[in-house]
Amino acid sequence: MAKGEMAGKIIATDRAPRAIGPYSQGIASGGMLFTAGQIALDPESGNMVDGDISVQTERVLANLHAILVAGGADWTDVVKTTVYLTDMAVFPKVNEIYARVFGEARPARSTVAVSALPRGALVEIDAIARVRSPG
Repeated sequence: MAKGEMAGKIIATDRAPRAIGPYSQGIASGGMLFTAGQIALDPESGNMVDGDISVQTERVLANLHAILVAGGADWTDVVKTTVYLTDMAVFPKVNEIYARVFGEARPARSTVAVSALPRGALVEIDAIARVRSPG
């Protein structure tokens, strides 16, 4: 593979925020979809949504879902997520929303506390999913 050549298909959708750096919203490779971490950016304005951890978590999961769908996957196809929080005290609220959104799907998950996230976000989530159908 030549320098700069992708090892998979770039996944992009206007239903999720544009990448704010030199990365893709998602990459499909080998039947799997790897998403970039999503923070609570509004896809239309590109600005952070106003609100507490609940509002931010809802937006993050909506952004993540848009990328999954664009890549040919859904919540039931997710095999692994990583949740990044700037304050572990909010974990119960994030977990409540996460459980409601994922429903019966129970992917493997890591949750880590970090000192800061881009744009002052309180939560960031990324996912790895199997691709059911081409995006």
